[in-house]
Amino acid sequence: MNLTERFLKYVSFDTQASELTKLTPSTPGQMVFANYLKAELESLGLEEITLDEHGYLFATLPANIDKEVPTIGFISHMDTSPDMSGKDVSPRIVENYDGTDIVLCAEDKVVLSPTQFPELLEHKGEDLIVTNGKTLLGADDKAGLAEIVSAMAYLMEHPEIKHGRIRIGFNPDEEIGEGAHKFDVEKFGCEWGYTMDGGDVGELEFENFNAAAAKVTFKGRNVHPGYAKNKMINSMLIAGKFISMLPSQETPQETQDYEGFYHLVGMQGDVEQSTLSYIVRDHSRDKFENRKIEMARWVAKINAEFGEGTATLELRDQYYNMREKIEPVMHIIDVAFAAMEAVGVKPNVKPIRGGTDGAQLSFKGLPCPNIFAGGLNFHGRYEFVPIQNMEKAMKVIVKIAELVASK
Repeated sequence: MNLTERFLKYVSFDTQASELTKLTPSTPGQMVFANYLKAELESLGLEEITLDEHGYLFATLPANIDKEVPTIGFISHMDTSPDMSGKDVSPRIVENYDGTDIVLCAEDKVVLSPTQFPELLEHKGEDLIVTNGKTLLGADDKAGLAEIVSAMAYLMEHPEIKHGRIRIGFNPDEEIGEGAHKFDVEKFGCEWGYTMDGGDVGELEFENFNAAAAKVTFKGRNVHPGYAKNKMINSMLIAGKFISMLPSQETPQETQDYEGFYHLVGMQGDVEQSTLSYIVRDHSRDKFENRKIEMARWVAKINAEFGEGTATLELRDQYYNMREKIEPVMHIIDVAFAAMEAVGVKPNVKPIRGGTDGAQLSFKGLPCPNIFAGGLNFHGRYEFVPIQNMEKAMKVIVKIAELVASK
């Protein structure tokens, strides 16, 4: 089975994660897929294969060199995003893409067009795997899975490429922020790792957001509207006032690069009680901490105006910027950088405007930057992946293994 065939097989599994079940894995399809992968790794001849009850699958490619070489790992996640269905994915290959519109679904008038997605034009002449316009594709992160497994198969078929002991780890529920929660770093047993979970060719990431979740609850007083003068307190109007306090230019749609934001992700309410849910993000730890202070200050202003206890704030840190854990071991970035250049890929070092399993793993003791898997437009019907991108990612994995052994 080649890389493309492997990827097309993987996306046939429905592994959409769910935030509702409170289980690990969060959906049964992920364990079905994990068992398939376990059987595949066994058939390839990998060793020390383990699959635990939570869906964490580990395996080893033994070293084929006598000298002492660091054990490194490659990691990808098996789940797909809750944002769109991953069931009955029906991919097709657009060979030698010519730069024009790609009709994904004529019936629903779903078109993948360079007018809306200009990055398509960077892949003219390549072979694109696209959706049928009804589901996501699943390249996030089944492209990463296929690249890792294909790289291990390639190394086994080419013993002339010397490498140390390599561990691979596949986990559930990355898309709901829980992929690293039950990842046994000690059992995995690596000096460092790489998540194959980035986007377009060349992406190399060791910075991500510091992240927190905030919930603000507003208490009101409901009385008959005909007799509400000087009695009614409408919690929804107070919530609206709170929203207006936040800086309008510090939202996702107004920010880029290293700029942080406050993002209103949910609102529920009636006259008696309303709730606003936010995520708070910033690359700078100092600015991140200040954003949390600001949230508390705005809540205090509401209470000063409408009475103590009107607004309450629940604030929970989610993850932190892995940069502080990667900087002391920057040689692992140098290796990835050199591997990309060696296989003809121009490294594109950039901050992640989001999170990654690698961030949480880095804080659990496994430094783990992120490398491109090759897909674009993740989490929706316009997702696609050039086959050539996946091939380059696979070559980067092989070259990293070779470089670590040679040094």
